[in-house]
Order: sequence, then C-alpha cells, then structure tokens
Amino acid sequence: MISSALMEELKSIVGSKNVLSKKDECFDYGYDATLTEYSADAVVFPTSTEEVAQVIKLANKHLLPVISRGAGTNLSGGTVPHKGGIVLNLTRMNRVLEIDTQNNLAVVEPGLVNADFQEILAPYGYYYSPDPASMKVCTIGGNVAENAGGPRCLKYGVTREYIRGLEVVLPSGEVIVTGSKNKFTNDGYDLTKLMIASEGILGVFTKIIVSITPIWEAKKTMLCSFDRIEDASNTVADIVGAGIVPTTLEMMDNLLINCAEDHTKVGLPRDAAAILLIEVDGYKEDLPGQVETIHGVCKKNNVREFKVAQSAAEVDQLWLARRTVIGAVARKRPSYSLQDVTVPRNKMPAIVNKIVEISQRYDLPIGVLAHAGDGNLHPLVLFDERDKIEVEKVHHAEGEICKAALELGGTLSGEHGIGTLKLPYLEWEFSKEAIELMKGIKRLFDPNNILNPGKVLGV
Repeated sequence: MISSALMEELKSIVGSKNVLSKKDECFDYGYDATLTEYSADAVVFPTSTEEVAQVIKLANKHLLPVISRGAGTNLSGGTVPHKGGIVLNLTRMNRVLEIDTQNNLAVVEPGLVNADFQEILAPYGYYYSPDPASMKVCTIGGNVAENAGGPRCLKYGVTREYIRGLEVVLPSGEVIVTGSKNKFTNDGYDLTKLMIASEGILGVFTKIIVSITPIWEAKKTMLCSFDRIEDASNTVADIVGAGIVPTTLEMMDNLLINCAEDHTKVGLPRDAAAILLIEVDGYKEDLPGQVETIHGVCKKNNVREFKVAQSAAEVDQLWLARRTVIGAVARKRPSYSLQDVTVPRNKMPAIVNKIVEISQRYDLPIGVLAHAGDGNLHPLVLFDERDKIEVEKVHHAEGEICKAALELGGTLSGEHGIGTLKLPYLEWEFSKEAIELMKGIKRLFDPNNILNPGKVLGV
C-alpha cells in the first residue's frame, strides 16, 4: 500500500490529474495480453524525463516496485504489477522529437505507437522497419523492451538492429544516455544492446534514437496454399536456400486460415492445410525474377495455388487477415495462450509436427502462426479459462512446446520475452552460472530491486 502522504508526493511531481489510486481506476493497468491480472497501488502518467526520474527516485527511497508500461500488449506477463507498487504509464510521452533523413534516423519518446510513427514517416519517404502484428496499438518503448520482431524481420531484422541509442532513467533516478546518433560506434561497453530486451528490469527508456529506412519503389505480395503443412514448412527453408530473402515469409495453418477468413472474408482457401504469405521489395526490374524463383521453389514443394496480388487493395486485404488472426480465434474458443518459440529454419517441419502431436495428445486445438522465415513460431493454444482442468492441460502443453523447441536447437522466445509466464522454463535454456550472472547484472543496476521485480529472472 502507498500512504496518502506518498501519494501526495507523486501528485506534486506529475500533477493530480496524472495519478490514479482508486482500485477501479487502476484496474485497466493490472493486466496485459495474457490472462494474468493484478492490482497496482497507483498508476502514474509522466510527461517528461524529469518527471520519470523524480518518480523513480521517490520509489527507490521507499522501496516501492515500479512497472514501466506502454499499451499493455505484452504476451509474457511482463507488464503486470504482480507485486503491487506503481505502474509508470508512458503513453503520454508519445512525441517524435526529430526526423533526420540525411542520417536515416529519428528520435522518439517511448509512448509513441508503432503504426502512428509509420504514418508520420511516410510523407518523408521512410518507414521504421520493426512491425509487430500489434503495431496499431503497441508502443516503441515496449518494442525495445521486448526486442519485438514482426513480419519484416526476416529481411530487415528485429528491433535491436534499429536502435542507435537510448536515454534511460536508472533505478536510482539518475539519467544516462547510451549509444549515439552515429550508426556505428565502438566506445566502451554496448549498454544500448544490454538494455534492449531487458523487459523493464534495468531502466526506463525516455528517449529512443532509431534508424529509419527509405521506402523501396516496388513490392510484390504472394499467397501460396498447400495441402500439407510439411510442404509449406519445407518451402520456407528452400526459398532462402535459393538465394532469395523475402521481406516477409509468414505461415498460417488450417485452423487459423479459417479463423482469419471467418473474420475478414478476404477469400483465403479454407481447405488448405497451410498458406504462406510472401512479400519481396526492391527495384521494379528485380522483382519479377525473385517472384519466378519463389514460384519455382513452391512448385517443387507441391504448392496447390500460387497467387500474386494484383492491387494495393488486395495486398491490404491479405495483411488484414494476417494481422487480425490472433483476435479472430475468439470465434473458436473464448481463451487463447500465445507461445513464442524459435527454432533454426530447417527445423520448422520438425517443430510443426511436434506441435500437431502435442495438440492431439492433450486434445487441445493449437493453431500454428509463424514468422516462418526466421523460425519464430507463435502456436496459439485455444481453450476455455473457466475450465480449470483444461487450463492445467494448457500449461503442460506449453511446457512441452518449449522443451521441443530447445531440443531442436531453438530458444524460448523470439520476441515476446520471459516475463513471468516462461520463468519455469528458464533453466532449461541457460546454465545456473549464466542465470546467476544475469542476476548479478540486475543487482548491479538495481540493488533495491524496484524495477519490475520478479520478472525475467524471478528476483
């Protein structure tokens, strides 16, 4: 609990209208995109670095947990106040502070919504490459905290590749700047990379220097359908093996095809075992050859239908189906849990087969959605959270999916992070010595353990 005197101090820092303390007011900030729900003691909306620093300094003095948060789209339980304390909501720090096209960079605040940033950049002829499926609501700060990916990550990489520097408020309330506006720097330890994907346990981002990319003059979008999910999986590795690196290479299985089609009615093939949504970009004269090569690879892998979108409207429809499919599964079951395992690209057929086997053994529908080009799978386990027996089966199934990915040389998370939900599996991937080293870094930055305590490392 936060005393009334301390609440008044918070209000003196950010203003009374920027502090919530009643239980019903704080409710919306106690959960994320998982099924976990907790209650914050207060929600604070800072509007400047100075305010963030003062709030954190106050919290550190009184040993209060601080959970930094943007839109709350987190999928690993990483932005919930499971130990109470202060939710530091950064959505009102949402400005673009600078756009420098000569140096291909921008400076933004953490609460800026990813899709809003894309719209701001478009008139300049630029875009920001990381494009999570939740881009219409997720914030840049959250993307950095989780090292978010997205459909474009195959060709262009994930968030990490686009962050040049950060302004960070440390748990002490001190402010540091890591990196610089220069794209390449070799000065001291790379604290920027250390902060990326740290899930809010080391510091709070208040300014972010990002790289921006010129928009290519042309792109081609293809929809490929298959009668066997194994053929679609093999196609993924074979396309890259043929020397083509598509901008995007996304896969959906039959369950998700039908969920997406029920929702969007864009004409997806309902009887296909799997589809691949493939996009290439570049110079106009280069694209026909890439499309021809991709078509040839698909034919070798028994593609049933190969379509090239003929208009911008058709492209938008296809991407609408892909980006909304996670929400569309509500038509099948009232609850879902979204996993985030990653395997080497050539192990895609093996992990997909294992997921199918787990689905059958636990009698749980599991849809397979994937940033297939880089082996990042998002198995959606569908269930009813009111059925406690079924919920228990979900936990066992998810653990088996994670273990299978690790056995195939993969990792527990490609972009969603560890948070609280994957803590039980952390020691499956890392040695005790490695985990203790990471805990030591946490203690060095945050000796009082106020920033997002209990997340990522369980401390």
